[in-house]
Amino acid sequence: MEPLRYKCDCGSPLILENDASRRYEWDFSIRSLWRYVEALPIPTDTEIVTLGEGMTPLALLDATEKTEHYVKLDYLCPTGSYKDRGASVLLTHLKSFGVTEVVEDSSGNAGAAIAAYSARAGIHCTIYCPESTSKGKLKQIAAYGAELKLVPGNRMATTEAVKLAAENTCYASHNWHPYFLEGTKTIAYEIIEQFAGIIPTHVICPVGFGSIYLGLYTGFRELYEAGMIDSVPRLLGVQPDTCCPIYNTYRDKSPSISRMTQTEKTLAEGITAELPIRTDMIIDAILYTNGAFTTVDDTDIKAGMKTLAGNGIYVEPTSAVVIKGFDKFKENGIIGEGDVAVSILTGIGLKTSSTP
Repeated sequence: MEPLRYKCDCGSPLILENDASRRYEWDFSIRSLWRYVEALPIPTDTEIVTLGEGMTPLALLDATEKTEHYVKLDYLCPTGSYKDRGASVLLTHLKSFGVTEVVEDSSGNAGAAIAAYSARAGIHCTIYCPESTSKGKLKQIAAYGAELKLVPGNRMATTEAVKLAAENTCYASHNWHPYFLEGTKTIAYEIIEQFAGIIPTHVICPVGFGSIYLGLYTGFRELYEAGMIDSVPRLLGVQPDTCCPIYNTYRDKSPSISRMTQTEKTLAEGITAELPIRTDMIIDAILYTNGAFTTVDDTDIKAGMKTLAGNGIYVEPTSAVVIKGFDKFKENGIIGEGDVAVSILTGIGLKTSSTP
């Protein structure tokens, strides 16, 4: 795959095809996601760009619940978010092609991950961010030596701003580039390993553009089609009510996802996507896993942060959407008594400590 190529000539995002029948062997001596290197599209003699990402803890949130609710602490990846997974695999791929400069657009966490792993790889990096991005995230991105370009307007305006630069510079996009999803799919592998092969009933995650939802879908589907698991969890997504195009599609049983213009701010800044890029793949994931979606508002998010903090867990608002999301899925009968659910906590709270 050419390093400047991140989408099809028709304008659609690229999808990597893997051998669905192949059973993998994990290297348990490696204490990072690279223990799953056999399932990654990286040649064995490639120099790996890594900071030890992955292998994050899985904790039972409330032992008194009739429904077991676990949380996967993926905010404990090196830069404070799950996006280190995708950054490690993507920058490994790009470095192997001799790439020396990349651009990326981000509301914070992906920018920090791409900046950090670019620094690790010795690659110059420019990150485009909305002006409204949390100051803690901007400071972190700059600390890695990345060049920052702040864009007025919402998240969609930032994506539009980076496109011109991407015409001549490698676009290390966590939304467009298929190698990023190859990193996030390892969360599915870890969950199965940590449950010793038992399949949780549901996996819940925040969803904006969908890099974690689609990573989970890809990982679980590969394991199932290779015969390594005998079922897949239902994938449950949570969106902010101020920007929830996927939820609208799920609610209306629509065959396609339509743009929803964001007119109000939300505490969950990391998952505001007016129109996801991989819309067809998201719908495939919902159908394949019998998935479901719900929404939360800022009051719900604050309550979720309080619940997690009361359990010793400090996350950013975007992560906290899964707590009230879990409650709403229970209220709607999607999560039932005796089910086992795993919620992915995606970003650490220290980056957004100024948020009320």
